[in-house]
Amino acid sequence: MTQVPTFNRSLLHPRYWITWLGLGLLYALVLLPYPVIYRIGTGLGRFSMRFLRRRYKIAQRNIELCFPDMHPEQREDMVVKNFESVGMGLFETGMAWFWPDWRIERWFKVSGLEHIQRARDNKQGVLLIGVHFLTLELGARIFGIHNPGVGVYRPHDNKLMDWIQTKGRMRSNKGMLDRKDLKGMIRSLKQGDIIWYAPDHDYGPRASVFVPFFAVDKAATTTGTYLLARMGKPAIIPFTPRRLAGGKGYEMIIHPQVADFPLDDEVVAATYMNKVVENEIRQAPEQYMWLHRRFKTRPQGEPSLYKALSD
Repeated sequence: MTQVPTFNRSLLHPRYWITWLGLGLLYALVLLPYPVIYRIGTGLGRFSMRFLRRRYKIAQRNIELCFPDMHPEQREDMVVKNFESVGMGLFETGMAWFWPDWRIERWFKVSGLEHIQRARDNKQGVLLIGVHFLTLELGARIFGIHNPGVGVYRPHDNKLMDWIQTKGRMRSNKGMLDRKDLKGMIRSLKQGDIIWYAPDHDYGPRASVFVPFFAVDKAATTTGTYLLARMGKPAIIPFTPRRLAGGKGYEMIIHPQVADFPLDDEVVAATYMNKVVENEIRQAPEQYMWLHRRFKTRPQGEPSLYKALSD
């Protein structure tokens, strides 16, 4: 398990100077009052639509696939709001890494902490189901302030970014585990820890099954949740960190424990978990990470759902 990292002088090498410059600028910007950050972040997100055309098209396509009955104007409005969230997501990452606890708490309303306490009282570990909202860094920080747990992450290829993100996340976590370390997650759950886990990305065909996700009949969905639930016997508790409109701050909603999670069949379990994830996303769909190719992996012989984007 990763603990608070030690600074290494190699991170001062010239190859990292541009990264240091970007981090310094981000640190300076998140010192601004939050209403100013909100205006800059949402404006930057809208402005980025002009340059991130491929990401714009991917977001359009994902929303079209998931919400085929939505009016085209509503879908387009969601794309615009999603890019506003992209701009805010950059600043929220800096807020999560650099803000003190008191400032985080000032801008958050938290509900549902009793669901975590109930699991603790029952001597259970907690599999905390998050999804890839653009607020995920900030949501993990506020949750950890109230209930420190173990984060699951992918180490960054840039060693400086890996150091700063791990240091930032450890401000309110007990430790960090590589997302490939399934044994470590199971061990932590059995010890009664809280594991922050996001089951909503496409992790490729080797660790996935194809089950429905919104209106997509065959979405590659990880079997990790099934294995963790079966082996670790945790309380499965979803939570939603969402940004309030108009720069009014945030709320974190901790939902009741998932009841009757199926433990006998990985396909049934993945289908069930996707419904849980869908319910979370519906709490703030415009703040979800629609910019990545969620449906990249297809069953053998089936065409890409993004083929038109490369034509």
